[in-house]
Amino acid sequence: MTFTLYNAPQSTCSQRVRFVLNAKALPFDEVKLDLLEGDQLKPDYLKLNPNGVVPTLVHDGAAVIDSAVIMEYLEEVEPPQFTPEAPRERAAMRSLMRFIDEMPTPAVRVPTFNIAFLPRFQAMSEAEFIAFANSKPLRKEFMLRMGQKGFPDSEMKEAMDRLARTVVRMDDAIAASGGPWMMGKKLSLADIAVMPVMVRLADLKLDGMWADRPAVVRWYQMIKAHPAFRPTYYFGSLLTEKFPWLGEKLAG
Repeated sequence: MTFTLYNAPQSTCSQRVRFVLNAKALPFDEVKLDLLEGDQLKPDYLKLNPNGVVPTLVHDGAAVIDSAVIMEYLEEVEPPQFTPEAPRERAAMRSLMRFIDEMPTPAVRVPTFNIAFLPRFQAMSEAEFIAFANSKPLRKEFMLRMGQKGFPDSEMKEAMDRLARTVVRMDDAIAASGGPWMMGKKLSLADIAVMPVMVRLADLKLDGMWADRPAVVRWYQMIKAHPAFRPTYYFGSLLTEKFPWLGEKLAG
């Protein structure tokens, strides 16, 4: 079996797929795309993924798209398993994953773009920015809503509220299962799915939102200590590593 992962180092959706591949100890070739340069919109890539987003996994010549789908696909083809055996527990895990894809995964894009990416878009002419936004199959409306002035305070507040509610949901899940993971004693795909959101928040110095929740603090320490974490977050995977000026801005 051969795996090739088309992804971007800083992409949260790419990071969770890289973690699964690394946690399963699966060798894979990595093709790194620069999203700000539009690599994901080039014709050759769009043949693999017509949505024009990352990641895309090519397994023995067949493309699998959408990070959540890729994670579950890898569960079906390679051990070890990060899905509970009991049907009810599997359903509970998948419910958490749907919540994660519905709530924090899109919400974290708002502070990400406002804090890290906006300067790049502000440097464009209006025509260049509109053309860039219109070229994105799945992100067009998001980009146009942001514009070159950034998301308004109301949208930032809404996104941060959704992220704060995610931390509460995680805390509740850990408590209900007995922890230390959201589904209990074993790491699951739900934990892996939300991991990049939490890492992104910490990178943006927003990890204070779970400082008063010991179970979530422990969860975060454990996921960072997992053997798959370090190879997943190689240098350049954090926004503050990609954009050194951002780290200086957040520190100041």
